[in-house]
Amino acid sequence: MRKALFKPYSAAFFKIHTSPIVSSLKFSSSSTPLPPPEWVHPFTDLSDVISAADRKTSPWVPKIHQLLQNTTNFEQDLTIFCDKYLIRLPPPFTAHILKTFSQLPNRAEIAFRFFNWAGEQKGYSHNLECFVQLIEILCLEGDFVRARSAFDEMKIRGFLMNPVAANSLIRSFGNGGMVEELLWVWKRMKDSGIEPSLYTYNFLMNGLVNCMYIESAERVLEVMKKGRVKPDVVTYNTMIKGYCKSGNLRKAIDEFEAMEVKNVAPDKITFLTLMQACYAKGDYHLCSRLYNEMRDKQVEIPPHAYRLVIGGLCREGKAMEGHAVFESMIGAGCEVNMTVYTALIDAYAKNGNLDVAMELFRSMQREGLVADEVTYGVIVNGLCKNGRLEEAMEWFEYCKREGVAVNSMLYSSLIDGLGKAGRVEEAGRLFEEMTGRGCPRDSYCYNALIDALAKKGKVEEAVVLFERMEEEGCDPTVYTYTILIDGLFKQHKNEEGLRVWEAMIEKGITPTAASFRALATGLCLSGKVARACKILDELAPMGVVLDSAFEDMINVLCKVGRVVEACRLADGVVDRGREIPGRVRTVMINALRKAGNADLAMKLMHSKIGIGYDRVKSVKKRVKFRNLVER
Repeated sequence: MRKALFKPYSAAFFKIHTSPIVSSLKFSSSSTPLPPPEWVHPFTDLSDVISAADRKTSPWVPKIHQLLQNTTNFEQDLTIFCDKYLIRLPPPFTAHILKTFSQLPNRAEIAFRFFNWAGEQKGYSHNLECFVQLIEILCLEGDFVRARSAFDEMKIRGFLMNPVAANSLIRSFGNGGMVEELLWVWKRMKDSGIEPSLYTYNFLMNGLVNCMYIESAERVLEVMKKGRVKPDVVTYNTMIKGYCKSGNLRKAIDEFEAMEVKNVAPDKITFLTLMQACYAKGDYHLCSRLYNEMRDKQVEIPPHAYRLVIGGLCREGKAMEGHAVFESMIGAGCEVNMTVYTALIDAYAKNGNLDVAMELFRSMQREGLVADEVTYGVIVNGLCKNGRLEEAMEWFEYCKREGVAVNSMLYSSLIDGLGKAGRVEEAGRLFEEMTGRGCPRDSYCYNALIDALAKKGKVEEAVVLFERMEEEGCDPTVYTYTILIDGLFKQHKNEEGLRVWEAMIEKGITPTAASFRALATGLCLSGKVARACKILDELAPMGVVLDSAFEDMINVLCKVGRVVEACRLADGVVDRGREIPGRVRTVMINALRKAGNADLAMKLMHSKIGIGYDRVKSVKKRVKFRNLVER
């Protein structure tokens, strides 16, 4: 029988005393040596004989986890526990414990404290893996101050970088937007002679894109394209994400097309990233094209992709096309939410197909989806737009009775509908009721009532409401000013209309074609064509170019029979080089035809007026438009 390597100690050499948490060992004689503490390992068998998959977790791991649950004072419990069993936790074990922190609440705080405690063990020194695991946890939890502190200490220790640590640090710093730290690791890795793998490049690209270093990410991609490690679909997806985040959709599409050249097949992430960017830009047509390409290439279509396409088609008024995608979505087994139903209901209602819209609403209810204030707002708005005000009022009362939140959209739709129907008093009562129900009045709501008053001829009341709008801190829009200018000129309050225009310009609100059309129409009808032209000239230095302004003015003058003034205006446009003569001539012919003045339209069409020349003595001069009425 083999002899023991050392003589076992008897109970006489030490006595055990009990702590409140666990028992620790206290030795009765300082002269009697004890065996050195055992260094535990994260796995019970670390031999090279078995594979990594066969390794079993050390029984010490759950015991340490249990102690860490006591977040108030686990450091003391760990110390007592280790003293009792004569163990220490070496760097591999500490790193393993940190790696298994995903299930712990408040893990950033616990990890930081556990890391500090483990580093204070006698004869202990953290290795690179411990720092890497701690930094990963801190970055994931958004504790970047402590992450930087740990990284600074790691740099002081001067560890030799390895591929696993470099990849983890680059990923952590990239996700956390810590670009300086990321680039330091990248340089240290290159200095250590570590060749970056595809994963390293992808982590670096993702970090640069997250920090919006798009040009740097572009350079990395170019290096990959020319180097040994070629970009894969993840690399391209990252670059496309960067372009989309920076608003450069054109470059994102170019990179998407480059994938095909490089024989890299796009996946659902590629398509979804581009579709989201297209939807945000309002390019619903391209969004639909990408969806069709996904379907043709048999790429898995995520539920959100269906929602984007349906939403885009509905915004374009293509309710039937959106409905077809909706049916495909159901056929693919995707869950349809209330947002999709609401978009389709809105599209059908705006197209005047209220029967289909209401059938969709009932289908949504059968699916167990509970309509919210947005859906009811869409229904009420659709009914109002189609003149079915009584039904709209019934749904409005239903919402109030059933406790559905009645928002500003519901009120605005009803006020607009009642106003357009000439029921201004009812619209006014709803307008006053809003504040009592806690609904703030927005510019859309004010505009609806101001428009109703102006169209009813109550322009003075519209002006009062406009002043009240400003007093309540609701900013008027260009549409508000357009309504007032149009209403004031129609009531022959020309100077007041001009003052409203000047107030709009002073506030820095950019005029639209509609707002200038309202002003120019009023001025032209009151015989102040020159004043309208002067105002139009003043807009050019402000960067406001209204291409159809002269055409609108000529149309107005011809419509009211002021052909002479229209011809003078047309001559002035050509003489000043604002438009090519051929286009002005076409505008004049169309304006005369629309005004019912076919004879002059035919005369202009078969003459050389506007584009031809006559010789007056020895000088060649253009034939003026005014010759149309002077001869």
